[in-house]
Amino acid sequence: MFTGIIETLGQVVDIQKEGTNVHFDVESAIGHELKIDQSVAHNGTCLTVVALKEKVHRVTAIDETLKKTTLGNWKVGTLVNLERCMVANGRFDGHVVQGHVDQIGTVTAIAEQEGSWLFDFAYDASLGNVTVEKGSICINGTSLTCFNSQQGSFRVAIIPYTFEHTNFKELRVGDKVNLEFDIIGKYVKRLLGQ
Repeated sequence: MFTGIIETLGQVVDIQKEGTNVHFDVESAIGHELKIDQSVAHNGTCLTVVALKEKVHRVTAIDETLKKTTLGNWKVGTLVNLERCMVANGRFDGHVVQGHVDQIGTVTAIAEQEGSWLFDFAYDASLGNVTVEKGSICINGTSLTCFNSQQGSFRVAIIPYTFEHTNFKELRVGDKVNLEFDIIGKYVKRLLGQ
């Protein structure tokens, strides 16, 4: 389990295909602290560390993951939001994040607001996912609060710290992002039979 509080940015330094799987080598400031078999969220996608070398760790994405997330678009040089799984005695600063991407969203607008930023996103509402006003949303692994919540779209505000310490600073209109909708909202929707 994760909280959506990004620890650091990593950079993809190598990509290797093996059958339908793709291995990504990611260099980061926490690379030397990781262990093989450890779960790490990469842009909100939970992946297992399978190899280590100095500051670089390797993860493998299967075909299903590549189809359901933005990982298939990664290139050497791509910046990736990283978060290790939550420790049992840690602070719960974000919200419950599973690292299971529900679907891909698209950046539809970016507006600077005198030092902060407003990002608008669209998603395919026919897949059954919903947001609620002032509810939690996980975008590229980052726990955020959505507003202007409508069927198939929402907005988030990004403070300067988050902008600088995540890959939000790299996003442009039209870019794709990984979305994980709030787990509580998903269960409530299921219980209500919607």
